[in-house]
This record gives sequence, structure tokens and C-alpha cells, in this order.
Amino acid sequence: MSRKPKTYTISAVADQYELHPQTLRLYEREGLLKPSRSEGNTRLYTEPDLERLELILSLTRDLGVNLAGVEIILNMREKMDAMQREFERFFQYLQSHAEELTNFSDAPPEGSSDALVPLNRAAALRRRARG
Repeated sequence: MSRKPKTYTISAVADQYELHPQTLRLYEREGLLKPSRSEGNTRLYTEPDLERLELILSLTRDLGVNLAGVEIILNMREKMDAMQREFERFFQYLQSHAEELTNFSDAPPEGSSDALVPLNRAAALRRRARG
């Protein structure tokens, strides 16, 4: 049995954050907030919505960022969060395969003695250019 997350109406959120409800509607129109809706089409704000609102208010009130800037910052944060999740998945993959990776010998594979040839050629070319 899963509990429904606690939600707040637009008037409750406006009162709590000392905002006019129109400001919240503006943030929604600008795509900065995306509250869910009740069956009667009432906006319902969840805890994650309130956290996002607090970030928006911090950017606008404390740092003087305009709404276009807020949108860019929020989009960048979402991309960074996605990259962080991807990095964590990759790290978990490496951890789960660490034993396989450490089982490789430190010795170069057979027949790879010519691996340094390009470096030797580059050194020879540099010597010729100087000489």
C-alpha cells in the first residue's frame, strides 16, 4: 500500500513563500514549474516542486537572475544530474567487472613489439627536422 505524496494548492504555496499566485502561474507558463493537477484541474505542488521553487526563488531573489537565466540554470542542473547518474552506472559497471579487468596481465600481448614504432618514427622525424 503506497501512500500518496503530500500535495499543496497554489494558494497554500503562495502564502508559504509570500508570493502572488500569479507568480506561480507565470513560473508554470515559463516551464520552470510543472505542478500536477487534480481531477478538478487544481494545481497540486509536491515536495520536489517546492524544492524547485525554493531554488528558483533563491536564484531570482538572492542572486538577481532573470527567468531566462533561471531556465538555463535549471536545464544545466538537469543535464548534470543525468550525467552524474550515467557516471554512477558506469562506475558500478567497473566495480562489478573489476576482477575481470585486473586479471589481464601487465605484459604486452604477443606480437606487439612494434607498438612503439610510431613513436620511434616521430622521434626520427623530429631529429631530421632539427638536423
